[in-house]
Amino acid sequence: MLIMEMLSRNAKMFGDEVSLIERDPSIGRRREITWFEFEKLANQVANALISCGIGKGDKVALLLMNCLEWLPIYFGILRTGALAVPLNFRYTADEIRNCLDISEAKILIYGPEFVERIDSISDQIFLEHKFFVGEDGPEGVQNICDAIAGFSPRDPRVPISLDDEAALYFTSGTTGMPKAILLTHANLTSACYTENSHHLQTHDDNFLCIPPLYHTGAKMHWFGSLVVGSKAVLLRGVEPRWVFEAVSEEKVTIVWLLVPWAQDILDAIESGELNPRQYRLDQWRLMHIGAQPVPPSLIRRWKKHFPNQMYDTNYGLTESTGPGCVHLGLENIHKVGAIGVPGFGWEVKIVDEQGATVPRGKVGELLVKGPGVMKCYYKNEEATSAVLKNGWLHTGDMARQDKEGFIFLVDRKKDVVISGGENIYPVEIEDFLRTHEKIKDVAVIGIPDRRLGEIPVAIIETRSGAELTEEEVIQFCQALPRYKRPRTCFFDKVPRNPTGKIEKPKLRDKYCAEAVAQVI
Repeated sequence: MLIMEMLSRNAKMFGDEVSLIERDPSIGRRREITWFEFEKLANQVANALISCGIGKGDKVALLLMNCLEWLPIYFGILRTGALAVPLNFRYTADEIRNCLDISEAKILIYGPEFVERIDSISDQIFLEHKFFVGEDGPEGVQNICDAIAGFSPRDPRVPISLDDEAALYFTSGTTGMPKAILLTHANLTSACYTENSHHLQTHDDNFLCIPPLYHTGAKMHWFGSLVVGSKAVLLRGVEPRWVFEAVSEEKVTIVWLLVPWAQDILDAIESGELNPRQYRLDQWRLMHIGAQPVPPSLIRRWKKHFPNQMYDTNYGLTESTGPGCVHLGLENIHKVGAIGVPGFGWEVKIVDEQGATVPRGKVGELLVKGPGVMKCYYKNEEATSAVLKNGWLHTGDMARQDKEGFIFLVDRKKDVVISGGENIYPVEIEDFLRTHEKIKDVAVIGIPDRRLGEIPVAIIETRSGAELTEEEVIQFCQALPRYKRPRTCFFDKVPRNPTGKIEKPKLRDKYCAEAVAQVI
């Protein structure tokens, strides 16, 4: 069953029941739609796009903060047979332009937070149409509500099969250049059953979704709710009090958090800022975490405050249609620290440089194989062939498997820094810093951080005779997006091997020890 067919079934079986709730505590707003209204909106979007000439194989980009319209618009795009292209709301104007070029998007649907960025590249992007979601849109851009108002709420019934292409999601390599990951309808559908198998959602559950919907992670966790037609809450904002208010007032049963958000909640409880007894939390049955390594100490703290909650952690990549190819399992709390075992429908193996499976306990590269493996990197055969071999996806993560079959991540083969669930690519920051006239060489690494998992730091080698302060470096980096800015810097010689590559393991050994001690 395609995910659009799941939506239609829910609209028929649970039409009058609430499907989605949007809460924005910053402005005191709460909105909701039923399953019937969800499908009606999706169908109107689909029919409006078809009238604009959108059909199978076309691309429609989506650049929105989480909102009530996000998922219906996404489903509307899929119903046309076109590919949905969700864009990271952190992207700079140049990154947006680059992704629109790579995807060959014909239409962009965007929100008020992105007007300035889109305006700055308007003469560099080639779109057939732009639509705006929200009030007081830019001049000359039609509001999506006005655009769909006169269109039929009926399913356009475009023939679509599981093998058809469904979406392009962007990721990046260590160079920071984005690659478009091509997913099929079979990939999206498999995520529904994998997620539901792992977390056992029923029609009575209510899922609190906080992470951005452009991530495969957030959306594919919600897919487990889609299977059974259960309710979900989209929360705009991550303050601990807002999370507890949403759980209490909406009777939420499942919450997916990132490490820093769980950390903030615990800190608020332990400082006395937040009192769990003031909220209705008894129905909250499951907290699970993904998108980054989870410190075991964090979960031990969490269980002290919520001993009756189930816990799970999920491992996945955009190339595997989000989380689920490996997961800890609700019954395996004793193995906290591991990413877990193969997910529902998935196989894993750990191999050496020659591709041979390593003995248990030995470190090698983690490979996964299953129904969520991407079709390819869009129009990038070289990158595809480097990671897809005989159906196996080479994750680039180094791991080991214990005697019971549980997998532990050891290090990343690539030097990506994961901070607060966001991937940060050191080469991009290094290239930027090297434009400073006083910097001779630079290396960016991630060091452990109690709240964010990791933070980027820069090791800087100055030019001979030059004097440079940390304050000057931090000020220079204001030109970078906030999440990419190094939190601190060290002045040292940057070690390189005979072939000219930076020896980052040496830098991690030197600068990570103290940070590790603070995290454990």
